[in-house]
Formats: sequence, C-alpha cells, structure tokens
Amino acid sequence: MTELVKLFAIALNVNDLIVELSSMRVGCRIDDVSINSINYADDMVLLSPSVEGLNKLLRVCESYAIKHGLLYNVKKTEYLVFKAAGKSTDHDLNITLNGMNIKHVSKFKYLGHMIADDLKDDSDIDRERRALAVRGNMLARRFVRCTEQVKITLFKAYCQNMYTGSLWVSYTKKSLDAMRVLYNNVFRMLMGLPRFCSASAMFAEYQIDGFAALIRKKNNIADLQSAWQLQ
Repeated sequence: MTELVKLFAIALNVNDLIVELSSMRVGCRIDDVSINSINYADDMVLLSPSVEGLNKLLRVCESYAIKHGLLYNVKKTEYLVFKAAGKSTDHDLNITLNGMNIKHVSKFKYLGHMIADDLKDDSDIDRERRALAVRGNMLARRFVRCTEQVKITLFKAYCQNMYTGSLWVSYTKKSLDAMRVLYNNVFRMLMGLPRFCSASAMFAEYQIDGFAALIRKKNNIADLQSAWQLQ
C-alpha cells in the first residue's frame, strides 16, 4: 500500500521544509529515486509506502510549523491509500497531524485534477464533464445571437481545453462515452443544430475537432512531453 496526504499550509515559502523532507530516507521510490513530497505554492502532498513513514514525515512538518509560527489546517488535510490487490483499505489508519486524526478519503482534488485510490480517471472525467456542462450552457445562453464564427471561437476556447485531459489513461468506456455525448450536444446547442444530427458531419462542416480527435491530440502532446523529459 502507498499512503498519500494532502496538506494545506499557510506558509508562502516552505523551501526549507522541502529540503528537510527530501533529505529523509522515507518515501516512495520511482526509478531508483526517493520521492516523499510534491509541492506547489502552499499545497503539499506527502507520499510514503507505510503508515509509519507517513507519520515520520508529518512529525517533520509539525516541527517546522512550530519553529516558524505556522499552522496546518487539519480539517482540510486528508489522506488517501492507493489500493493494492488482495489488501483492504476500508478501515481508518492511525495518521495524525497536531494530535488530531486526519480524514480518510477515497479521492481528492489536487491542482484541479481528481486523484482516486483505485488510480482510475473516471472521477476526473466526471469532474470535467460537469464543468463542460456549465460552460456549454453559459455560452448557449449568453451568445445565442452571435455569428457562427464567434460561436466556433468560443467553443474552441471554452470547451476544448479539457483540463488535465492528457493525463487520462485508465477509465471506463462509460465515462468517456458520457463525456463525448455531452461534448457533441454542447456544440449542437451552441450552433442551434438538431439534437440528433450526425456528429462527424457537423464537425467536418465547421472544421472543428471531434471528441476522439481532441483526445488523440492531447495524448500525443503528453507522449511528446514525456519523451522530451526523458532526454
């Protein structure tokens, strides 16, 4: 099992803490490199293959906070256990911060992306689908009188970004199909097209990427970025 904790700190600069955590021989090993924290601004994620290791990392964070007059928000701190075959993760573990038990969750949002304990992307696809529905309805309502070219530009800007879509690698066909159907319907609604008109025909007519093409391009970009990082 691998435990992961998301911390919300009020510190603006925790570089010294990051250095101290990195110097510890506690954490998950990836390609023979030990990684125990992921940081962005004041959001911190701790990673450990054991409960004992995770609590050691948390004690370091507590000590740093006390030393610098900082305070962690325990109510917004959560831990997640990635599921392993043949092992149950339903029970709560003894993981504490500032003497208080940390809440056990099956998924949480980090930097806008939903991370689930089963390492599936269905939760994040569902998040993006709900967000697309909101944006699509907003566009159709506010820009109903605009020209087709304006609507197409707005659709590309607001409906094709698919935030973190390039990270989707493990999901069910049902989740992606629901996303594809909504993507098609948003474009139909925005352009005032019949509900059951051919999706491939309408995207070809307006020279817009269909859903499959959009996802394929995002995956290609992700592959290129990975290849560049390995160089």
